[in-house]
Amino acid sequence: MESNRPLRILQVSMADLSGGAETSARNLFEAYRASGHESWLAVGHKRGDDPDVLVIPNDEHRNQWTRMWLRIAASHNRLESKVRGVGRLINLWRWTGEPNRWIGQQLGIEDFDFPGTKRLLDITKQPPDIVHCHNLHGGYFDLRELSRLSHQVPVILNLRDAWLLSGHCAYSFACTRWETGCGNCPDLTIFPAVRRDSTAHNWKRKKDIFTKSRLYVATPSQWLMERVKKSILAPAIIAGRVIPNGVDLSVFRPGDKQRARAELGISQEARMLLFAANGIRENIWKDYKTFRAAVAEVAEASLEDLVFIALGEDAPLEKIGKAEIRFVPFQKNPKDVARYYQAADIYIHAAKVESFGNTALEARACGIPVIATAVGGIPEQIKGLQLPAASTEYPSHSMEDATGILAPEGDIGALASAINTLLRDEPLRKRLGENAVEDVRRRFDLKLQAEAFISWYREILDSV
Repeated sequence: MESNRPLRILQVSMADLSGGAETSARNLFEAYRASGHESWLAVGHKRGDDPDVLVIPNDEHRNQWTRMWLRIAASHNRLESKVRGVGRLINLWRWTGEPNRWIGQQLGIEDFDFPGTKRLLDITKQPPDIVHCHNLHGGYFDLRELSRLSHQVPVILNLRDAWLLSGHCAYSFACTRWETGCGNCPDLTIFPAVRRDSTAHNWKRKKDIFTKSRLYVATPSQWLMERVKKSILAPAIIAGRVIPNGVDLSVFRPGDKQRARAELGISQEARMLLFAANGIRENIWKDYKTFRAAVAEVAEASLEDLVFIALGEDAPLEKIGKAEIRFVPFQKNPKDVARYYQAADIYIHAAKVESFGNTALEARACGIPVIATAVGGIPEQIKGLQLPAASTEYPSHSMEDATGILAPEGDIGALASAINTLLRDEPLRKRLGENAVEDVRRRFDLKLQAEAFISWYREILDSV
């Protein structure tokens, strides 16, 4: 193909406005469009009004009986929050229209019944050169269509978690059944949860789909790519590439801390720590319990006023000694999120599992040093400061190069010690923040991510 011809790129994602994976998909969609490519984003759930964001027409392509019951259910949506029992009726009407789907869900079978997926290549103005898929769970995509799609047009699976590798869960924690065949699942409640243990069936069904497919796979970290290589997805891969997530440096950048705090109503004298995650206290991937315990330990020893902002949930304020934990609801506008980073002294990223960690990247782009648990792909993006008692399991860096501090997962003492180290040493905080900005500019600029994918797209198209 012509080396400089603008490409026609179709991104596929659960939603246009939502969490980390959806944000990454939208960032690429907008970056491609700004660079002169024909760019579209196909979603299961559209929440904005961008004309180039296209809804996958699942409900429109269900049968007449199903559509009738869906219309009845939709006509009562406005009453769901006002009249007791209407929500149960709505669910009953929906499942009356699709009894086979209801039975499958009761049996724990993953739901792939989304007929609009067959029309995916017809919803754009022109046929796309390439289809770039992000998270395919979330109730909108028929995974069985991958085999057909991948023989019509090059398809990239950009994994953000490990759902495609397992019988139901996005991450399996310590369980390794996904490597040889799920079944006898130790935890059916892990997102995306299933009602009964059909994980062996689900795993085999995915394996059969991949066997018939020709796929390109991208991951944001080498950690996740190593899991892919051990999985049922591996035989279907024509080529794989690790391309880290990028961040929009026009939004996430250093700012005036005093102004940010004034706008957010945070004391100029207090030390502010920030932790961001959607549904922060109940988010099973994050470790709020360890975060809170470390906060208590730091608060007990501190003589300063401490403000800990938990961004991502609406909940009552908590007091721990002289410290307070303020909960702030999830913010949709990236500029509002950036303001919280700019107001902070330290960003805390306590996680149990993480393929990459977008919020830790955004914080560093704003010049804030990060303290993070060294899980998953985190050590690949954060250059941990060399400390006397630091673990030797991951690389450590001098003050001239480090961008944060890494701590073992679930280690309250190590997390509290890292917080105290940065709170007591302002020159160190400043230097790590400066290093972080430079490192993000060199390695994680959204433009670099977009260019890396465009280059790979052209390689793929030249080879088919």
